[in-house]
Amino acid sequence: MEPDGGESGPTRRAVLGGAFGTLAVAALTGPLAAPAHAEAPWTLDVRMSSDAQWAAFLREQDLRWAKLPAVWHEGPFLGDGLLGSMIYKEPDANKIRFTTQHGRVQDHRPEFGSGFGTCRLPVGHLTLDPVGTITAVDWRLSLWDAELTGTVTTSSGKITFTAFIHDELFVASASATGSEQVRWTFHPEVADSPRQASEDPPSGYTHNPASTTKTTGDVKQVLQGLTGGGQTATAYRQSGNLLLLSVAHSFPSSTAAETTSLGKIQNAGTYDTLRAAHRTWWHAFYRKSFVSIPDQRLQSFHWIQLYKVASATRAGAPVMATTGPWLEPTPWPGVWWNLNVQLEYWLIHGSNHLELDSVTSTLDQNRAQLTANVASAYRSDSSGVGRSSDMFANRSVGTPGSGAEVGDLTWALHNVWLSYRHTMDDALLRDTLFPLLRRAINYYLRFLASGSDGKLHLPSTLSPEYPVVPPQDTNYDLALIRWGCQTLLDSATRLGIDDPLKTRWQQVLSTLVAYPTDTNGYMIGGSTPYAQSHRHYSHLLMIYPLYLVNWDQTGNRALIEKSIVRWHALTGAHRGYSYTGAASMYAMMRRGDTALSYLLKFFDPSTSYPCRANTHYTEAGPVIETPLSASQSIHDLLCQSWGGVVRVFPAVPGAWPDVTLHDFRTQGAFLVSAVRQAGATRFIRVRSLAGEPLKLDHGLTGTVTAVLDDGAPASVQDLGGGVLGITLPKDREVLVYAGAVPDLVIAPVPIAKPGAAWGLPGADTPPPPPGRYEAEDATISQGILENSHTGYSGTGYVNGDNVSGSYVEWAFPITTAGTATIKLRYANGTTTNRPSAIAVNGTTVFAARDYASTGTWDTWATDTFTVPVNAGSNTLRATSTTAGGNPNIDYIDVATASGGGTDYQAEDATISQGVVESNHTGFTGTGFVNFDNVAGSYVEFAVTAAQAGSATLTLRYANGTTVNRPMTIAVNGTSVTRDFTGTGNWDTWQTASLTVQLTAGANTIRTTATTANGGPNLDKITIG
Repeated sequence: MEPDGGESGPTRRAVLGGAFGTLAVAALTGPLAAPAHAEAPWTLDVRMSSDAQWAAFLREQDLRWAKLPAVWHEGPFLGDGLLGSMIYKEPDANKIRFTTQHGRVQDHRPEFGSGFGTCRLPVGHLTLDPVGTITAVDWRLSLWDAELTGTVTTSSGKITFTAFIHDELFVASASATGSEQVRWTFHPEVADSPRQASEDPPSGYTHNPASTTKTTGDVKQVLQGLTGGGQTATAYRQSGNLLLLSVAHSFPSSTAAETTSLGKIQNAGTYDTLRAAHRTWWHAFYRKSFVSIPDQRLQSFHWIQLYKVASATRAGAPVMATTGPWLEPTPWPGVWWNLNVQLEYWLIHGSNHLELDSVTSTLDQNRAQLTANVASAYRSDSSGVGRSSDMFANRSVGTPGSGAEVGDLTWALHNVWLSYRHTMDDALLRDTLFPLLRRAINYYLRFLASGSDGKLHLPSTLSPEYPVVPPQDTNYDLALIRWGCQTLLDSATRLGIDDPLKTRWQQVLSTLVAYPTDTNGYMIGGSTPYAQSHRHYSHLLMIYPLYLVNWDQTGNRALIEKSIVRWHALTGAHRGYSYTGAASMYAMMRRGDTALSYLLKFFDPSTSYPCRANTHYTEAGPVIETPLSASQSIHDLLCQSWGGVVRVFPAVPGAWPDVTLHDFRTQGAFLVSAVRQAGATRFIRVRSLAGEPLKLDHGLTGTVTAVLDDGAPASVQDLGGGVLGITLPKDREVLVYAGAVPDLVIAPVPIAKPGAAWGLPGADTPPPPPGRYEAEDATISQGILENSHTGYSGTGYVNGDNVSGSYVEWAFPITTAGTATIKLRYANGTTTNRPSAIAVNGTTVFAARDYASTGTWDTWATDTFTVPVNAGSNTLRATSTTAGGNPNIDYIDVATASGGGTDYQAEDATISQGVVESNHTGFTGTGFVNFDNVAGSYVEFAVTAAQAGSATLTLRYANGTTVNRPMTIAVNGTSVTRDFTGTGNWDTWQTASLTVQLTAGANTIRTTATTANGGPNLDKITIG
């Protein structure tokens, strides 16, 4: 690896001017001006408003299956916040399993602990039992409709089905062709703890009794009584093509579940009625916010997590267990409060989905249990919860001094605080957060004691889940105490409460011992260094997510950085959330590229615990929190609002030149819409839901304007450090932009990094080639998406209406202005020419391109032409010019013809004896390749050329040493050696060019180090 010194932090941007009133100021990167008079009101052009636009966009995020999933973390999943189903192959059988599990189904024997006595209990599963042998599947999980649709092909015919879950009803409609049949079987499962797969039950534990069956009319039921009281009842009915199933649980009643589940089936509406209500809920759900990024896999992942969390939880439902509603064998069949719960819910805030907050409702509804969880001597003023519990938060908590884990309720209340901060709902603060947090902090106050140093110290407590218990002053708890006391003081002030404990909270903040640190940064606690690999970041809560110690505090930057570096230097225990946590921490540091590199480790199949095929995650069993936290890491790259400041695009990676946010909710109860194009912010719109003070870190360059929604100038102050204070009344909006008024368009961004669908789309479905833009991803006017003809690319094609003026419009980025070669693929099954006008960036380039007959609609042809393009975003529109409409359009391929070239990123190539890194600045894509310091290390690119001939090959590299690092450049086996001399430092990049001979079609280009120093850092190659 390259030898180099430590890196310095990013340069802080200087404030060039002072404060001002409402008219003008010299701001962060240039003057800020508000118009001196009212201008015309403005509105956003939101191109994600119709059902058709949402359906088309979310269709590209859908999960697909071209082969039968073998295990739960490969298959589709359905849910409504309580009832959940995973779909995969029945083990050792020619059947398909549809699990039927429920978030309220648990045991009720707390004397046996959360692992057995109050654990989640399995319910059962359906199987679809075909007549013939299953030979193929073709499934699609539609996010927009929250439905699984598809076919099962067998040796006897084909089964076509649709399945969804709504209002605690599993609904499936299926039909069969050939000699195949639709046969459903329900299999009740034994009501034993899933923990038995890894651990024997405790002494004295008895198994729950066997289930019984009952039939009422055409409804069958499986009734499961429980030794500790209560009942689970599953009712189901198959009538023609329709299957309905419902699960209910009651406690302490041993009969109510039977009545409830039976009524659900008997009173269910028609299939069409159920489906319409189901779709209405989901369609309204998605519209509450919008995020688009140019990485297809990560964009799809984000939307799948929103579908997942809404399938798994709703406010008023139980707080999510580690498995969500999808129970599988696991050592964790309950609710874990020391990291899992917190990570599960972070993404609901920015995505504007507070209706999913079951953390707040669970804690609010179980206050008596939280009090009962502490020893009787402390119940007058204290509350807590142990590491794991049931859905009622039933788990005792130990005492400081015993090495117990005591801070989990306080951390869970931080989630409640986040819900308050994103709504500014004073009723939530007054009635729920303040009284519960007061009791949680009181529990700590009972054990704090002054030491000989005059500081308050906390006796021995556990830092989850570090194997060594500090003798005192565990950083996990010190951070929570500081956050809790400050939050109580702030809350009392806002609510006008003269609380008798205010003096005590202030005294704690002024005399609490400092966080224990050493030369490696934050320790686990007093006399306990961070010396063993730690999957949790419990010792770093003051950095994230509490932000008590943060990057804005310049004096703390070195401590923050070395603490995170030390945490990740010891890797053995790291898990998926270790990477997502680091990504969010680096995002706070505004290091977007580094943050993304850590986030991508979660998706790297070479890591020990990567994201699975269906975006779920497993360690010793299913754990739902890590993928959900990865979505929050994406949020942290795009918008942050800690410390009272809304930061727009604070850490966007260089690989994401275009980003769109719409109605992204922040602390202070603001809805942010913002657009980034070609690496620069174009505009920011902020809507105030509560009338709170707005402090906006906008990141704009040039002369900045702030205008209210009626066209009047906004009242603005320069707060320094690139932050503007804007007076924004409740229910009003402000538009902030630089330079001329931009196009205020909210729309999906072009995909710069294509990727395969999540699920199991099939090994024979390669990712699209660079520069391909499918018609189904474009803007369509007077046309529909279809896939009824064969031979298309992607997921379908556009069949335009038979009218003049119907069109398909693509958006695509170009690095350098010049010309581009366009290949438009089409089919025309008529005998009549169907000409199209081609316009680029709104200017007609060709009045009519002829698209003559291709013989059949299954025969595709390609039209190639050259057009002028701009640097940055471009659009190309193909518009029908006759009443016959356009031909069927499949895609366009875009290649730079002059003024640029086709880039191939080194991190996407084949690497031998080297690693992908992003710890130096200035690279393109998501990183660069750092060659091992050996002769023979190489990077090999696969390059496609349209035709044989000579081409210019340009290599972009950095060499931070003073020693030449030559490489052999081999193109299809023909080699030449080139020098790569020093570039001054590892952050300075240069290019080296040579002429090479390419063959038509596939080519290989290998860059191989020739000395023991290895090669330079290699960013990319460019052909053209």
